[in-house]
Amino acid sequence: MTERKPTGISIETWVDRQIREAAERGEFENLPGYGKPLASLDAPYDELWWIKGKLHREGFSPLPPSLALRKEAEDAKEAVRAARSERQVRDILTVINEKIGKALRMPPPGPPLNLGTFDIEAEVATWRADRDAAEDRRNPETPGSPQSPRSPGP
Repeated sequence: MTERKPTGISIETWVDRQIREAAERGEFENLPGYGKPLASLDAPYDELWWIKGKLHREGFSPLPPSLALRKEAEDAKEAVRAARSERQVRDILTVINEKIGKALRMPPPGPPLNLGTFDIEAEVATWRADRDAAEDRRNPETPGSPQSPRSPGP
């Protein structure tokens, strides 16, 4: 507990002394975020910044649970497109399928869910096809293809 301000000393002097002594004891070292810029430094001023920060830290969602799950399913689709391996695709879809399955067994309050579980094998096949197509676009000239200068003539 901090000591009480002695009489005869201005508040500013007393506070400055407490800060200096704490710094000398090393109480300001290794604080989280030390040496990093403030995240909101360039953001426009918002009167409710602290409320929004608290809601974000607490994981509050302004959407009803069914709509939040729909949004999460859309985010899972995006994550599948960006996945680097088949294992990641399967992991992402398994997690979201568990959440959707739970919501289907016990519907959350709010609007209807209108969502079914993902067919993991079909999604993996689509992911593979998209990945192969992207690879073909990056490397259009493969040995033996008609555009390749190394392909045998007629």
